[in-house]
Amino acid sequence: MVATLAGTWWAWVILGFALGVLEVLVPGFIFLGFAIGAVVTGILVGLGVPAGPAALILIFAVVSVLSWLVLRRLVGVRDGQVKVWDRDINDNP
Repeated sequence: MVATLAGTWWAWVILGFALGVLEVLVPGFIFLGFAIGAVVTGILVGLGVPAGPAALILIFAVVSVLSWLVLRRLVGVRDGQVKVWDRDINDNP
């Protein structure tokens, strides 16, 4: 299991791209942080960073949370973005 998880850098990258596609289908910047974390983990494994399964999952989690926080700061909810309805369309004028 250790050699399989640590030696398959391409699996992490494919997971990242799959999460990226899922983000396109379900917008809201929910899966994009996880996608970035998976791709970065795949790149680190591909570069030969020696890490076991627990360390890889920790790297994935930390990078995912950091990227999600950065994305939330850059493209998060802005003032005035939410539409507030003053009246119902069924109300008579």
